[in-house]
Parts: sequence; structure tokens; C-alpha cells
Amino acid sequence: MSWDSIPILIILVLAAIGNNHTVTIAAVVLLLIQKLGLVNCFSFIDNYGMNAGIIILTIAVLSPVAQGRIASNEIAGLFKAPVGIVAIIIGILVAWIAGQGVFFMKESPEITTALIVGTIIGVCFFRGLPVGPLIAGGMVALVVNLLGLVKR
Repeated sequence: MSWDSIPILIILVLAAIGNNHTVTIAAVVLLLIQKLGLVNCFSFIDNYGMNAGIIILTIAVLSPVAQGRIASNEIAGLFKAPVGIVAIIIGILVAWIAGQGVFFMKESPEITTALIVGTIIGVCFFRGLPVGPLIAGGMVALVVNLLGLVKR
């Protein structure tokens, strides 16, 4: 086993301990790609993985609308209700923060490992939920920019 596998193995162990199935599966898939010599897949994943994941997530989120479980009048009512307006504003803000995360993680891919470790610790010890590295990356980017920190 090469030393290059150690970070993914550590993430795999932490994810398994933290019962974070998403990260566990991702780490196993990446290790399999590495060990089976399918290293050409990494280029494809680097280029298209983020968009593919976002597309799948968006399909899952929109599925109740497509199934008709959320009626058009309910959607229209959201624009009038205070909770709906707050949800729209927060949605805009979170989408913008996630966009900052995509840019930041492309510029500083090593940060992703720290974000995943932090997420796993939050899940294991603080009863948190793994909300994803894009939002966390965006928040890191905002803090780094606000405090003028230089990546090391």
C-alpha cells in the first residue's frame, strides 16, 4: 500500500466510526479506483464529478414537485408567507456561499480533506449532520477572505 492512500484511509475510518455512509462510500470508491489502476477515472471525476453530484441532488430535491406531491398553489403561497420569504432569502445566501466553496476548493483542494474531517467530527461528537463540503468550503472561503488569512 502506498503512502498516498493514507489520507483516504483515515477519512474512511473516521467516516465509518462517525456512521457517515456518504463519505464512507466515497472513500471506498476512490480507493477501489486507485487500487484497480483506473487512475484515468480521476481526471473525469475532477472535471465532472461536482456537477454530476449537484445534478443528482437537484433531481432528488425536485422529485416531490415532479410527482405532484407539492401543488402549484402551495409553491405560490411560499412567496406570500413570512417563512417562505425567509426560506427563499436563506436559499439564495446558501447557494451563493456554496458557489464560493466550489471556487475555493478548486483553488485549494487540500482544504477538502480538512472539511471532511471536520464534518465527520461534527457528526460523531456533536450530533451534527453531514451537510456537504460545498457550504463548508464557502464558509471557509468567506472567513479566510474576511480575516485576510493566507492559505498554507
